[in-house]
Amino acid sequence: MRSGEETNSAPSPLRLDPEEVHFRIPGPVTGLRLFLRHLPPRAQAPGAPKIVLYVHGGTFPSALSIAHRFDGRSWRDELADAGFHVWGLDFHGFGASDPYPEMRAPAERRAALGGAAAAARQIECAARFIGERYGAPRISIIAHSWGTIAAGRFAATCPELVDRLVLFGPITWRRKQAEAARFPAWRLVSLEDQWRRFTAEVPKGEPPVLSRRHFDEWGPLYLDTDPESRSRAPASVKVPSGPSQDIADAWAGELAYDPARITAPVAIIRGAWDSLVTDADARWLFDALTGSPLRRDVKIARATHLMHLEENRYALYREAEAFLNGGDRPPAPSRS
Repeated sequence: MRSGEETNSAPSPLRLDPEEVHFRIPGPVTGLRLFLRHLPPRAQAPGAPKIVLYVHGGTFPSALSIAHRFDGRSWRDELADAGFHVWGLDFHGFGASDPYPEMRAPAERRAALGGAAAAARQIECAARFIGERYGAPRISIIAHSWGTIAAGRFAATCPELVDRLVLFGPITWRRKQAEAARFPAWRLVSLEDQWRRFTAEVPKGEPPVLSRRHFDEWGPLYLDTDPESRSRAPASVKVPSGPSQDIADAWAGELAYDPARITAPVAIIRGAWDSLVTDADARWLFDALTGSPLRRDVKIARATHLMHLEENRYALYREAEAFLNGGDRPPAPSRS
């Protein structure tokens, strides 16, 4: 069997769409495989294939983000209808990718696992695999939250592989005020943890932007991503702590990548109520992207750090889709 072929060598998650195809490919760690899900375009666009890879944040994988259907419709569905090949990557320790073996040991025995350096190499493995399938030198990336640090590091390290980069809810550099907290190898995240995180940013007196009904549908699926989640009290999902460490380091003056090394067009998309991405954070990142030939900074009203799960998610969809489609540069002059 060729490396990266669809395989049943490890238990596979349920397909979320009849057209979805799953792949397990070698990752940068010997013996561990990465999980990729692919949904082909429903309307094939003329010309070169349009390809986008989704990079998740620090607590839940692709099935619960770009591929999750709210009232029967996901962000991935929107992109597929717009002619994109849509890919989702689960990092090691998340979703259907192999976990780090160290996650079986007590968390205190190791430093935080799965930080940006390791995650960027995983994105590179996925990007090269996807690009080779289509004979495409570059693909586009959509990344969320901590995933923007990993994606930024990848784009800075492998600029030749990146077409366009959408960073929504990006974690950025902040001036050091104190020493960063140090995290153990892994941590547990309960549904109550997620609900508090998902709702904490809505200003007092404002109606909610995340439906409780949607969260109650999402929650059991989140627990399903960890076979041992319901054996814990409270039920909780084990995830690597590398993302938490990277965020703490970034807010203590040590961002894990240099934005100036990114040479692809970049869109920064953030929610007006996102306390993790302030106006000052977005301005710093926009100004730091000195190597990017085209930059946008978009703020979405009534949206928090989890805008892709909220009532204004379609505004996020449209902004990302418009940017990925390009058409924002004058055509090259004709030779006559």
